[in-house]
Amino acid sequence: MQKKRNPIFAGRFYENNKNKLLQHLEQLFQQAKPKILHHVQAIISPHAGYIFSGQTAASAFNQIDKDKNYENIFIIAPSHHFNGHGIALFSGNLYETPLGELQINTELQNYLLLNYPEYFYVHDETHFHEHSLEVQLPFLQYHISNYKYIVPLIITTHNIHQIKNIAECLQPYFNDNNLFIISTDWSHYPTMLDAENIDKETIQIVVAKKPFELYELLNQTNDIDNLYTRMCGSNAVLLLLFLSSDKHFTFSLIEYSNSAQSPYGDEARVVGYAAIAVYKDTSFLILNENEQKELLAIARNTLEHYLSNEEKPDITPNSENLKKPYGAFVSIYYDNQLRGCLGHFITTMPLYKTIQELTIASATRDFRFNPVELHELPHIKLEISVLSELKKIDNIKEIVLGKHGIYIKKGNRSGTFLPQVASKTGWSLEEFLGHCSEDKAGLGWDGWKDAEIYIYEAQIIKEY
Repeated sequence: MQKKRNPIFAGRFYENNKNKLLQHLEQLFQQAKPKILHHVQAIISPHAGYIFSGQTAASAFNQIDKDKNYENIFIIAPSHHFNGHGIALFSGNLYETPLGELQINTELQNYLLLNYPEYFYVHDETHFHEHSLEVQLPFLQYHISNYKYIVPLIITTHNIHQIKNIAECLQPYFNDNNLFIISTDWSHYPTMLDAENIDKETIQIVVAKKPFELYELLNQTNDIDNLYTRMCGSNAVLLLLFLSSDKHFTFSLIEYSNSAQSPYGDEARVVGYAAIAVYKDTSFLILNENEQKELLAIARNTLEHYLSNEEKPDITPNSENLKKPYGAFVSIYYDNQLRGCLGHFITTMPLYKTIQELTIASATRDFRFNPVELHELPHIKLEISVLSELKKIDNIKEIVLGKHGIYIKKGNRSGTFLPQVASKTGWSLEEFLGHCSEDKAGLGWDGWKDAEIYIYEAQIIKEY
């Protein structure tokens, strides 16, 4: 039985006549910024009336590869009317606009409901009252032709810990087969000058991929006249930041505008809009998707075999790339808590053998933890970091948090933090260096200031 969510906001936020809507969309895409990026995984798009933010939204959608075949397109939008404990799903199987129907991936939604009931729930009223998701759909229908399903998600929680956990639930889908559309407007109701300054500051933090700093900024009190919020879809943007934190993704601002630039706007009371694209940085990608899966399988097989038989299994990889020497780390997690982590930067061994050795060592020889036992395996998740070569730096400004790991060395003391440590902790650059210097190298909080500092990148591959 078909159950659809009708185009409730057609005629209010955008044209409700199909031909007029197509004409308006054609005009908006012609006026928008052209495609300048490749390997786009997600976009941040505004959700106001098309006469105010339509061109900026089109600039965001223009960055998407319109000829690519997508399995799912996730649309994550904030609720302006309801609060909840996570993400509200629609119980039907169709969303409709004047341009036609979009099929919902009900099987995927049912999986989320079954496995993560603490975060995903059905609440049709949220979907019936919300415009921020619906207004994205005509852009999607106009610009992208090859996709099977949409996954319409309305996020109703502002609890950062819940948002981070939801990101972990959705992490397996944040890949090349799917696309993510994040819906938000920016500052609400200050003057145009204030809006430009406020939005610039907020956008810089988002583009720098700093979720905890963003959360802190959003919760600060302010004395700016008429500022209602910095970002109405902040919870959706935070979710995206957590989704992209452990991978080689870059945020790029495509266009900024505000409602005062519309013929119908008022400079004394504006809303800000931004088009941001999130794309894969291919400057350091060693292994393709199949090779990543094979390497994880090797690590899992090695761990299970060793804990059962106390010997390393004999494995020959299919990929020649796994036979090349790369530095690496293997991290072991038990219910998301670190259970062991060891690695090295320089090796002459093939990568797959390095991963076998490090998997066993992390499970049994990390002095900080008791050895992993066989009965723990169902709760164990593996994370592999394949490393680039070390690069010595003279200026800490070269360090990009979330992208670079650091290695600090002075005399016979040294310590390292993998790139994902900065993303997971939300540390500033000074905290990243200070903790590594004190906790890892034993040089004290300021010991890095007269030590050798190296940076490196890591391709992070993990089980979910």
